[in-house]
Amino acid sequence: MAVQNPQNPQWRNPWDRSPATHAPQIRLTHADRDAVAEVLREAYSQGQLDEDEFEERLDKAMRAKVSNDLAPLTTDLGVQVSPGGTGNAPGVTQQNGNQSKDKAKDRGPTTDNPVEKVGAAAGHLSAWFLPFLAPLVLMIIGGELSPYLKRQAMEALNFQLFCLIGGVVSVLLFWLVVPLMALVLIGLGWVVLPIIATIASLQGARWRYPMVYRLIKDDN
Repeated sequence: MAVQNPQNPQWRNPWDRSPATHAPQIRLTHADRDAVAEVLREAYSQGQLDEDEFEERLDKAMRAKVSNDLAPLTTDLGVQVSPGGTGNAPGVTQQNGNQSKDKAKDRGPTTDNPVEKVGAAAGHLSAWFLPFLAPLVLMIIGGELSPYLKRQAMEALNFQLFCLIGGVVSVLLFWLVVPLMALVLIGLGWVVLPIIATIASLQGARWRYPMVYRLIKDDN
């Protein structure tokens, strides 16, 4: 029998061999993390999270160890994640009673819609035939109908603007070694990266250009 110290309720008799009263938290599985990641994707597609918030929370969800790590990521979205995973997906409850988490999947960061795939691919490939204008039109026209198309068109436009500004600055500073090397890298990126982005878009994947400063950000 454990003897309790009234001045320290958490103190236990060192001779007491009875099991601890608190139950350990069960570690999460991939299915647990994927369930919360899907909630975050839906919230992002509906405008509850901006891009930075979505990226930050998704990263935390993928690195979570126990269910209590996931709960703070969805509470302010009207979704509660039951702590204490059981090896299956954790309990995910919409506070408004609506549990249709998949209703906006094809409008999220990834898509299975062939029209959205082709439109996003055209926005990336426009770097070769109609730069700046094509992704801008796709972002404006398709933005309300397809968050996926809007996101990919915005990526294409940011990439093209970044290359334009970087190229102009490098030309103005052509007598220096570093800007000259940067100009070569920008040229290679302009040729190669739109091809990779086009392939990714035709597969419905979410593509982000590497090492690109994004002048245009999503206000949602």
